Amino acid sequence: MATVRRRGRIVHDVRPFPRLHRVNTPSRPVAYLCLALSMTLVGSYVALSKPLAAAFPVFLLVWMRFGIGGVAMLGWIKRPVQEEPLTAQTRGLLFLQSLLGNFLFTVCMIYGVSLTSATSAGVIMASIPACVAVMSWLFLHERVAPRTWLAVACAVAGIALFALSGQEHAAPANIGESPENSIYMQWLGYTLLLGASVCEGAYSVIGKKLTGALGPKRITALINLWGFALSTPLGMYFAWGFDFAAVPWSLWLLLLFYALAACMWTVWLWMTGLKAVPAAQGGVFTVLLPVSAALVGVLALGERFTPIQLLAFGMALASVVLATLPSRLAWRVRHGGSR
Repeated sequence: MATVRRRGRIVHDVRPFPRLHRVNTPSRPVAYLCLALSMTLVGSYVALSKPLAAAFPVFLLVWMRFGIGGVAMLGWIKRPVQEEPLTAQTRGLLFLQSLLGNFLFTVCMIYGVSLTSATSAGVIMASIPACVAVMSWLFLHERVAPRTWLAVACAVAGIALFALSGQEHAAPANIGESPENSIYMQWLGYTLLLGASVCEGAYSVIGKKLTGALGPKRITALINLWGFALSTPLGMYFAWGFDFAAVPWSLWLLLLFYALAACMWTVWLWMTGLKAVPAAQGGVFTVLLPVSAALVGVLALGERFTPIQLLAFGMALASVVLATLPSRLAWRVRHGGSR
């Protein structure tokens, strides 16, 4: 409650103070830059997680990721004075976002990449914008044009074409040596990567809801804590007896980058951008995830595109255009027409 003086009298203004974190909403250009940087970083660590998955058990890797991120974000956990206490609905959304967007996305992504390749992850995750558009229609009640449904079909066709191309790298040797088992594990990898795309779509939609109640830093820290709690039982199990001394220092540096990028930088950038951009429009920028993952796979990991994979990748990117173009046109109409 504020006290003010009017015509010599002291009166009390009973209106509550505004929620200050809303004042800090970034401008559209800054929000776009944050979203673009976030998805570029996600794509890079999706690709770079392949050598990490070869060195660490997956659940141990996930647990260490959340642990390193939690230490880096200790100062972000405390509630700022301008934020209201957490409601039961907000707590539930934080748990769901961490379960789907942090824990399950990471597990599905790492296992999927370990069974296939960073290139295939880039192609399959090109379906994320379509997932975001569909979930925005279902849960945020945003209008989705018929073109978006065509985008979903185009994304599925690109995924199927890539999987049927027969050009994918073989599954790891410790899974099995028979060709039949290798093909089966590749299809399992495709399914896990598709599941990671669905989790990422849910992460974007839930994140848009949370930005109306919490600041980006606190959202980042709280969902990381949930991720650490969810991964602790299996993480401790796989840590027991693991030979940490056998891991080279270069992989420890890569793990540090992966943990900070996945737990801290990308989440904060994404939540900051979503404060000023609708969820469906934010889905446009997820195209940078598969592009970045595929480029890192080709440039850093020695993978390559075959002609069929390039066609599949083009179909997946076409689904991005189909899914996001209606939202962009609608935004232009609401703000004075196209340029």
